[in-house]
Amino acid sequence: MSRKKLVVIGNGMAGVKCVEEIINLEPDMYEIVIYGTEPRPNYNRIMLSKVLQGEHSIQDIIINDWTWYAERNIRLCTGETVHRIDPRTKFIETETGKKETYDILILATGSSPFIPPIPGIDKERVMSFRSIDDCTRMSDYSREYRKAAVIGGGLLGLEAARGLLHLGMEAVVVHNAPYIMNRQLDYEAAAMLQRELEDQGMSFLLNKNTQKVTGRSQAQGLLFTDGSKLEAQLVIVAVGIRPNVDLARRSGIATQRAVVVDDHMRTSVSDIYAVGECAEHRGISYGLVAPLYEQGKVLARTLCGQEVPGYAGSVPYSQLKVSGVDVFSAGEISGEKLETAIQHLDGIQGTYKKVLMQAGKVRGAILFGNTVEGTALLGLVQREADVAELAPKGDASDPAVTAAAALPSQETVCACNNVTKAAILKAIQEQRLETEEQVKQQTKASGSCGGCKPMVAALLKHAKCVELGGVSTSTESGSTEEKPAVLPVCHCTEMSHAELKHRVSVILETYAKEVNISNVASGVLPLEDTQIHSLLKQLNWHSEHGCPLCLPAIRYYVYVSGLMLSSTENELRTELKTELNQLQMEDLQVELEMEQEHHQSIYIYSERHVSSLASNITASELETRLRTDWETAIMPSEVNIAIAWDSRSPVNALVSDLGLQVSPAGWEIYVGGHAGHPVKEGSLLGTTESEQQAFILASACLQWYRQTAWFDEPLWMWTERLGMMSIRETLLDTQFQRELTFNRAQEREMDAERRAEILLEKPIAQVKA
Repeated sequence: MSRKKLVVIGNGMAGVKCVEEIINLEPDMYEIVIYGTEPRPNYNRIMLSKVLQGEHSIQDIIINDWTWYAERNIRLCTGETVHRIDPRTKFIETETGKKETYDILILATGSSPFIPPIPGIDKERVMSFRSIDDCTRMSDYSREYRKAAVIGGGLLGLEAARGLLHLGMEAVVVHNAPYIMNRQLDYEAAAMLQRELEDQGMSFLLNKNTQKVTGRSQAQGLLFTDGSKLEAQLVIVAVGIRPNVDLARRSGIATQRAVVVDDHMRTSVSDIYAVGECAEHRGISYGLVAPLYEQGKVLARTLCGQEVPGYAGSVPYSQLKVSGVDVFSAGEISGEKLETAIQHLDGIQGTYKKVLMQAGKVRGAILFGNTVEGTALLGLVQREADVAELAPKGDASDPAVTAAAALPSQETVCACNNVTKAAILKAIQEQRLETEEQVKQQTKASGSCGGCKPMVAALLKHAKCVELGGVSTSTESGSTEEKPAVLPVCHCTEMSHAELKHRVSVILETYAKEVNISNVASGVLPLEDTQIHSLLKQLNWHSEHGCPLCLPAIRYYVYVSGLMLSSTENELRTELKTELNQLQMEDLQVELEMEQEHHQSIYIYSERHVSSLASNITASELETRLRTDWETAIMPSEVNIAIAWDSRSPVNALVSDLGLQVSPAGWEIYVGGHAGHPVKEGSLLGTTESEQQAFILASACLQWYRQTAWFDEPLWMWTERLGMMSIRETLLDTQFQRELTFNRAQEREMDAERRAEILLEKPIAQVKA
C-alpha cells in the first residue's frame, strides 16, 4: 500500500517537532518532505543568544543534523521558499519554480522580526536578530565598530545586548516602556534585573521613542522624539515578531493575525494544518516553545489517526535565563482587577517572588533569582487555584527538593529539548551523574534557553538525598513509573532507610527474645550512650557516635519496630501488662525528646480555627476523637489534618496530608495533599457513610503511614512512593482497618499508664531537660 505524502512548509522547531512525534507514533505512515528557507538543517533559535555570547558554537545548536533526515527517509529541501499553494490540485511551488504535490500539508512558516516604520530603519548596519546569519553579521560588525544600540527591552533585545557586550561592543538598550521586560515582569523584578545587567556593562534608556535612525546610507545613531540623540554604529531591532501568513493568505486560507486553526490544528482548507508561531488558536498566537510543542503533539496524533483531546490553549509562561539570571513569569501579571497575594523580596539573596490573584483565585506569578517554585506556581495558575493553597505549612524540606520530588514522572522539564523528569533521573542513576553540566551533556536538558536549569539542579539534589525508592512518581492507577537511585541515610552508612528500618527491627526482635521483653514494650530501647554505641556497632556504622541525620532516624525505627512487635505477638501483649512498672524512665525521656527536638506532630484544623468563625463553632465529636487519639502520637513527619463540614468550607481538605470532607453520601477521605511547596491535590482514599467509619479509616491510614514510612518522609511523599492503588487496597480491607486501629488503641493505653506513672515520680520539665 502506497504511503500518503506529507509536506511540511517550514524547517523550524514547531514543524520538525511535529514530524518527530509522527515518526515516533507511525514511522511508516507517511512519505515526508520538508521545505526550509534557510540553507541548513533544523536548529534551536532559542540558543542563538548563546552562540552570540560565545557559550556555544553553531554546531552545538543543531537539533537534527543532515543524517537524522536521511536515516528517517525524510527529504529535506533547504534554501527553498514556498510562495504558492494550490489547495484545489494539492501542490505547492517554490520561488525557484520547484513544484511538489501533497496529500497532507502542514504550515509551519513561523514568524519574522517586526520592523517598525521608523524613518531610516532600512539603512545599512540596521538589522534584526533572528537567525544564524544574523549572529554572523553581528560578529563581523563587532570587529570594526564599538557602539551599538538595541531597540527593544524585551527578552530578545536583552539577549542581543548581552551578546554584543561579549563581542566587545558597548551596548545601550532603548525601550519605550518605564521598565524592561514589561510583558513578563513587574517594576520591582525589572529593576533588579536592570541592576544586574548594568553590573555586566549594559546601559539603558527607558521611556524613549525612536523618531529616526540617523546617518546617510549607514546608521550613525538614533534620534528620539524628545529631541535627544544616541550615537550608534550598529542598530539591532528587537521589538517583537510577526507571524508569516502571506503564503496562507494568498492561498485562500483563513487568517487573522496568524493562520486560524481549530483545536486539532486544522485550517479552513481541508488537509491543510498549521502549527507554531504562524498558527492562531482561539484568537491567540503563541511565541513560546512549550505551547508550540504541545500543538505539535496534538497535530501528530491527529494525523496518525489517534483519538486525542484537542489543544485547549496554554497559559503563557516563561522560565528563562536572561544573561545568567533566572526569571520566571506565568499568567496575568498586570491588570486593574489583579491584587497581590504574596510579595517577598530578599535583597541579600537577590530573589523576588510575587503571586497575583483575582476574586480569590491565583492568576499570575513572578519569580526572580530563584525559579525552582515555577512549576508548582504554574500549576496553580493553570487551574486558577484558590489562594488558600498558597498558605505555607510547616514544611522544613528544601523547597527545591520537594518541588523536584513532586513533579510528575513524565512532566517535561526541558521544553526546548523535550526532556522529561523520568529521563533526567534515569540518566543520573544509570550514569552516576553529579553535575548540571553532565546532565546537560547526557540529556540536553538545560542546554538551550537555560530556563530549566534550576529544576535540573533540584533533580540532582533530589536524587542525592532521596531515600529508598525516594519518591518515585506514581500514576493515577498507583503503578510506579520510576525508581530513583537508592541512596544511603547519611555518610555514616551505605544503608538506605528501608535497609536500616529492617535491620533495626531484626535487632530489636532478637533483643526482645534474648534479653528482656519489657525493654521493647513501649517501642523504645533504653538508648543511653552505651546502648547507642552497641546498636551502631551492630549496624556496622562508620561513625562511632552517629550524626544528626541518622540518630533521629534510628530512634524512630526503634520506636516503630517496638510498637509492631508489641502489637503482633499475643504472648508479648500479655507479658507487657505485668511488666509496665519495670520500664525505665529513659524510655519515655527519649520519646519526649523526639517529640520536642523534631516536632514530629499532628495538627488538626477545622472551621473553628478560622478567625472569623472561631467564636461560633465548637469542636465536633470527630475532631475531638482524632485529637484524643492522635495529637500525642510520634509520627515520621509532621502531619496536617483538615476537617471540612461543607464543600464551601474555608478549610481545604484537598491540600492537606489527610483531609476529611462532608459529602452528600457521608464523608470523603483524601490523602497526600500538600499546600506548601510543591502544591499537590490529595487523592480520594475512600468514602464512608458515618463519622465513626470516617474516624476508623482516617486512623487506619495514619497508623499504616507511621508503620511503613521512612523517617522524615512527608505523608504526600509516602503516598507517591507506595501508590494510591496499593494504599486503597490495603486500607479498604475492613479487617485490616480494625487491626490497625486496635494497635493504636493498645499503644495509647500503655502510653497513658506509663506517662502517668513516670510523671508522678518526675516533673515533666526534668524529663525533657
